[in-house]
Amino acid sequence: MKKIRLGVIGTGYAWERLHYPALRELSDKYEIAALVNRTKKDAEQFAEKINLDLKNVYDDYNEMLKRDDIDAVDILVPIDENYVISEAVAKAGKDFICEKPMAPNMDQAKKYLELTKKFKVKIMIAENFRYNEEINKIRDLVLSGKIGDVTYFIRNNVSCFPCEMTKDTFAATEWRQHPNYYGGAFLDAAIHDLAGLRHIFGAVECVQAFGKPQQEDYSPFVSINTNILFKNNVIGQYTYFPSGLEPQKPIIGFRIFGSKGEIYLEEKSCGIINVAYNDNTSEQIKYTPERGFYNELLNFYNALTGIEEISVTPDVEFGDVKMVFDILDSINKRTIVYVDAAKKEVEFLHQMPVSNQAQKFIQ
Repeated sequence: MKKIRLGVIGTGYAWERLHYPALRELSDKYEIAALVNRTKKDAEQFAEKINLDLKNVYDDYNEMLKRDDIDAVDILVPIDENYVISEAVAKAGKDFICEKPMAPNMDQAKKYLELTKKFKVKIMIAENFRYNEEINKIRDLVLSGKIGDVTYFIRNNVSCFPCEMTKDTFAATEWRQHPNYYGGAFLDAAIHDLAGLRHIFGAVECVQAFGKPQQEDYSPFVSINTNILFKNNVIGQYTYFPSGLEPQKPIIGFRIFGSKGEIYLEEKSCGIINVAYNDNTSEQIKYTPERGFYNELLNFYNALTGIEEISVTPDVEFGDVKMVFDILDSINKRTIVYVDAAKKEVEFLHQMPVSNQAQKFIQ
């Protein structure tokens, strides 16, 4: 079996705690060939842990990209560097994985879409929620009609970013506490939830959102409440509250209501999806939490070796990123924003007459 020789750009938390453990499981498929980090000493310390010769450690990714023996690159850097480094890797002719989101703004996200076509390289965006077992199991339950026709959903994400800022966590990083991009934690973290919802329900017609402003750098809003209409007519509410706690148990979590029953996921690490049916029966579906990192790296390997296609391409991720900025736009403009609808479709929707049934209620 051929091993992919992998060059890694960025050896911080995401590398050490997310990608590297998955790569250890896939050691028959990947070989770590080089490490790059802005602070070279940090990369050297990690190289020593894995017995990688220090001659394979760099503080300049351009130097590593000159090597002919690097098959692919794993990019794990602050969000505002994602597009710039991805472009450099693409120009070097290397296939690569880039952590989400693909870009810190829509201008760079649009440019990102051209990389695959322009440079003929394979690109995966590492949106692990689209690869997580629980999201895919819930998607299968919905698509198979286990709870009948979906009526609506509630997705409630409450966390305490300020509580984590002084701990050994992702929130302790300077670039997350004082981001150089608009949206802060909403772009960084809430994009996972939105990607998961889009993976389950499909394309989004429009959003209407409200946010409570705050002055803290890590997020422009204390909380964000969003109404979402999917193109398949599923509607629901997504709430992101990165500044608080949810002491009442069980937490609201993720609930999908259908004509035959309800799906309930308390939180992503609980290991159980609860399905309750209207006939008073129920079932508990087990899953292994946090398998998205393993599954995405396996998909990338299979794509590079011609077994399957990449599941989360820049085109797929573009919709997730656009939805984040459309929600922020809706908050700031106090208006409905169309997400995946084409311009002609939006114009048509605005011109649609009010139905006869609704007309009699309008004063």
